[in-house]
Formats: sequence, C-alpha cells, structure tokens
Amino acid sequence: MMSLKSFILPLFLIPGLVDQEPNFAQMREQKNEAFKKGEVLKFRLHYGIIDAGVATLEVKEEDKKFGNRSAYHIVGTGETRGAFDWFFKVRDRYETYIDQKSIAPWVFIRRVDEGGYKINQNYVFNHYKSSVIADGKHFDIPAYAQDMLSTFYYARCLDFSNAKPGEVFSMESFVDNEVYPVKIRYMGREVITTDLGTFKCIKFRPVVQKGRVFKKEEDLNVWITDDKNHIPIRAQAEILVGSIKMDLTDYKNLQNPISRIK
Repeated sequence: MMSLKSFILPLFLIPGLVDQEPNFAQMREQKNEAFKKGEVLKFRLHYGIIDAGVATLEVKEEDKKFGNRSAYHIVGTGETRGAFDWFFKVRDRYETYIDQKSIAPWVFIRRVDEGGYKINQNYVFNHYKSSVIADGKHFDIPAYAQDMLSTFYYARCLDFSNAKPGEVFSMESFVDNEVYPVKIRYMGREVITTDLGTFKCIKFRPVVQKGRVFKKEEDLNVWITDDKNHIPIRAQAEILVGSIKMDLTDYKNLQNPISRIK
C-alpha cells in the first residue's frame, strides 16, 4: 500500500502542477467567511444511550501550495470507544487539500478501517479539465466537484440568510469513483441545547436514499450554528437498527463569534 508521504510529497514537488493550464486565472472564487487555519471541532457519537465514538475535524496550521495556488489542509478522524471498540473497531482518517480561493479540492485521501474492512483511496483533481485521477483511473466530473470531506467545508461557505423552508441546496461530490449529488433541505431556524450550552441554529435535512439505512427522509437532521461559522451542533439519525446522535463537544479558533445564547 502506498504511504501517505510517498503519495503527497511528489505533488508538491512538481513545478506548475496546477498552474500549467492557459486559463489559470479563470478559476472561480468562492467567498469563505466560515473557517480558517487552526480551527478544531470535536464531536461525540452516541448509539442509543451508549457513547460509541469520537470524531475530530481540523484545519491544519500549514502553508500548502499546489503550483501557485494556496491550499487548506483539512484532516478528519473518527474512532470507536468503549464497548463498541470490542466488537466493531473503527479507525478512520480523511484528508483533503482545498484550494483557498475556489474551495475546491486538489487532493483527497481516505484511510478507513471499520471492523477489519479497509478502504484506501487517493484522488487527484484537475479543475481546469473537470477530471479526477482516482487510484490510477481517469474520470470526468462536473465543474468544481467536491470530495467527501471538502463538501462539508464548501457547504459551510454558502449563504443561507435568504433561504426559505423546503429549499434544497445541491452540491456535486465525487465518491467511490462516481459522481454523487449531495442535497440538503433547509428546514428553518431552531434553538438547540447541548452540554456546551444553548445555540441559535439552522436546521437542515439531508435528502437521503430511503430504504437502505433510513426508513424515510426525515430520519436524518442536522443543526448548524446560525452565524457565519456554520459549524454542526448536532446531527441525529433514526436508522433501521436504532438511533444515532452526534454532538459538538469542543471547538477552538473559529473564524467568527458563535451563536451561543448566554
């Protein structure tokens, strides 16, 4: 298996990796007021009443460039804890390198180990040609398609100030060697109380495929802060074999003041 170091280093050493196309200056610019380097978000996962695991999302304090383009390096990790570790051990790591101006990914790395089932994926995106090399295979993709992790950060940059209940926001993502449309339905504003306190939130309902994991679309709901950070406060799902809840437990180095009610 190719190591992360042997995969990533050559990408930074190739001169002009992403600025070799004549339309170099024509990439889109996506306004980002949601996150910055150094941001860390931590979550706790519950399965029913059981603490099942923890997850962390971190925007690294690094200066990365692809060609002449500056990029964010974002790492997401997740692992089971306690009793869950005994019978279904999970150790997941996701990495994405996102262009700072377009909020589109250059590189995506996935290392998944779930109960002994392992997935290793390396994607290199070319947004000048709307293509991606996924584990040595070439695929055409829609303009500025995201990866599994960068989709979340791109969604945080969207403007929901004039959204109306029922409105659907769509994003194209490249997942498991195919283009997957990610859709989230705006449900309105609510106030959520967790162990961290009480927050003004925006509620979303991801549009999910019914019958496989979820019985119906309304079985999955997500609440994000009603501020410019748009960080998740809670995600709750009713699945075919029980219920899952994920709560934010800690945060630091946010870009903006958080919508916490004192």
